[in-house]
Amino acid sequence: MFLLGFCISGIFKKLHIPSLLGLIITGIILGPEVLNLLDAKILDISSELREIALIVILFRAGLNLDLSDMKKIGRPAVMLCFVPASFEIVGAVVLGPMCLGLSRVDSAIIGAMLAAASPAIIVPKMLWLMEEGYGVDKHIPQLIMAGASADDIYAIVMFTAFIGMSKGEGISAWTVASIPLSIVTGLGVGIVFGILMALFFQHVHLRDTVKILLLFGMSFLFVGCEDFISQYVPFSGLLAVMALGGTILNRRPKVANRLSAKIAKIWVGAELLLFIMLGSAVEIKALMNAGLGSVLLILGALLFRSVGVVVSLLGSGLTIKEILYCDVAYFPKATVQAAVGAIPLGAGLACGMTVLTTAVLSILITAPLGAILMDVTVKKWLTRSKSTRELSSRNPGLQLPPEPAVEGIDKSDKL
Repeated sequence: MFLLGFCISGIFKKLHIPSLLGLIITGIILGPEVLNLLDAKILDISSELREIALIVILFRAGLNLDLSDMKKIGRPAVMLCFVPASFEIVGAVVLGPMCLGLSRVDSAIIGAMLAAASPAIIVPKMLWLMEEGYGVDKHIPQLIMAGASADDIYAIVMFTAFIGMSKGEGISAWTVASIPLSIVTGLGVGIVFGILMALFFQHVHLRDTVKILLLFGMSFLFVGCEDFISQYVPFSGLLAVMALGGTILNRRPKVANRLSAKIAKIWVGAELLLFIMLGSAVEIKALMNAGLGSVLLILGALLFRSVGVVVSLLGSGLTIKEILYCDVAYFPKATVQAAVGAIPLGAGLACGMTVLTTAVLSILITAPLGAILMDVTVKKWLTRSKSTRELSSRNPGLQLPPEPAVEGIDKSDKL
């Protein structure tokens, strides 16, 4: 998996094609549909591996999500967390029966699956924008990163609710109320534990590697206990993970920056497992049979989402070009689709294979489309920070080395 995955993704990078497509193709080649070289034991835990990868990227997003920036942005940041996703779900409900002959509920399941933007693609791009200074004066990278991370939680909660409806459990006032409650409790738990861990790190000096292991252990516990806690009160473990990282950044920024750099290295392996496992679950025949209907549904729902992004950013002070950049930045689908695409099939729903094939198609279509558009338009549609331009002009080609991390020492403390 690692050898072939790095080779194919490296070739794709040289061709300026998103490397995750190479990883999906690697999974298809190694999976049961082609060479059948993956051990059954690996395939049996593929859902757990995908979930671990999702936790890694959401925790990293939290470590780079400055709450003070969100306060400055205000209403648009809040609206981007759920309005574009809601528009995309509505688009799928409208188009699903026409394009694929699905029921409204099954269409809603596909819509909620499609509604989550991909932190795996968006977060690294936004981190690069922040490093290079593009759009930072108006907090555009932070705005996109926060919205993309939070709307994943909203989409996952809606996805779970619609699956319950498809199983005949129906939807009640409690189901509707569980969405904001799960967001509040998830944020609350993540913030409380983040404050406690920040205080702990302030008084107890540990190696950064140990800090990461402690925080990951806590993150896995949040997600692992989600089903148990949800029996008594709605709770989002994934949102708690992101809030934990954000609180660490708010309380101990230097620690958060060092941890984020280390987690970026962990993501190299986690990303590979995530997308190869997704590719191994693909049934080529079902993918070929998905046909034009699934493509039209994906593109149509994406159009609805674009309208939602524009509505969210009206009156935000952004220019037309900046709004358009935010729009294309929300195109990529990958992480959540890889993590939840096979759930309806595993639950025995009639729409299961359609959801899985649509999830894979959405990645194959939107991931390269969004990634390429972000790269092509960034210098045309976003303004670079003046301070960054001046630094580059005085020192052409300069790359500032990262501050050396001293294991076991938190340099924000007095020694």
